[in-house]
Amino acid sequence: MGNLYHNKTAQWLVYAAFFAGLAVIPMTVDDSFLLNQLATYGVYGMLALSISLCWGFGGILNLGQGIAFGLGAYGMAMTMQMQTQDESNPIPPFMLNNSLDHLPMLWQPFQNTYIGMILAVAAPTLFCAVFGGIMFRARVSGPFFAIMTLAMLSAFYTIIIDRQPYTGGVNGLTPPSSLQFAGFEVDPYSPTAYWVVFSFLLGATVLAKLITQSSFGLVTQAIRDDSERVRFLGYSVAGYETVIYTVSGLIAAVAGCCWVMLVQYVSPAQLDVGFSLSMVIWAAIGGRYSLLGSIIGAFIIQGAQSYLGDAFLATWLLILGGFFIVVVRFLPNGLASLVESGLGLFATKRGPASAEPNGDAKPIPAE
Repeated sequence: MGNLYHNKTAQWLVYAAFFAGLAVIPMTVDDSFLLNQLATYGVYGMLALSISLCWGFGGILNLGQGIAFGLGAYGMAMTMQMQTQDESNPIPPFMLNNSLDHLPMLWQPFQNTYIGMILAVAAPTLFCAVFGGIMFRARVSGPFFAIMTLAMLSAFYTIIIDRQPYTGGVNGLTPPSSLQFAGFEVDPYSPTAYWVVFSFLLGATVLAKLITQSSFGLVTQAIRDDSERVRFLGYSVAGYETVIYTVSGLIAAVAGCCWVMLVQYVSPAQLDVGFSLSMVIWAAIGGRYSLLGSIIGAFIIQGAQSYLGDAFLATWLLILGGFFIVVVRFLPNGLASLVESGLGLFATKRGPASAEPNGDAKPIPAE
């Protein structure tokens, strides 16, 4: 059985089939609103993927992934906002309403689209590298690290609201026009926008998959299972944890940029605690040990919320909570464990000769 669901070639074929299905969507969907909605699901998929990489494979429960996502989103929103400002009047309207008579230094680099987009990804990634390095070198882990990320998320949320003249406060930022890049305008309701998100989701998935299948990924998973033993073997546990946490933040930052490109809006809600907890729920329901399972989990939950949330209103949260309890109770490895069970049944039918012993290895659902 292990030979089947741990077979790398079979896993890559499953991934290829999944993304081939996503690639067909723009050719079959004529509704621009639906295409935009499906593209936003791709953003959610990137977030769930980043949680799976950090939590499922790295063993780092991050309850503050909204930091990287939110900072990336604000960076992209600032870039898109400055694209609409004249050189003679570079101050956005919301700043004028807050009695600012000059463009703050924080905003000045975003006058250049390329620099702004680089900063939108680099700033949150750098934050994750510094914050993670400090925490992991101090051996802060487990629930203590989760609490620290939650506290840091709340701090950023408060700063965004309190610095209204610079961030738009609770109203957020609403760039008046679509993203303009390399002489092209990316209509958020066009197939182009979908392909951009699809490309980033594909790239992030391939990157995460290669990491988990590399020697680095094996050491990271060993740290997840027994960090002290790995430390005694001479590995820098803090270094490995910092890298996997930073890569996870990088993926979330890219997702934040794509989010603003699609919705042309960002607010403190993107740094809300509830949203970051939702990312963890997506990964847990889909299967935190499975990159593909976590993506599908995000698709299922957000798709259900889009089509059932309006019908059930506040009751939807009870439905989601009940579903989460059922999955955790009966499918502790998420919906991806159903694939594992199916592969196991297939292996059993093929007979003992087709199966390989797993020994005492910890079973991990199909990725």
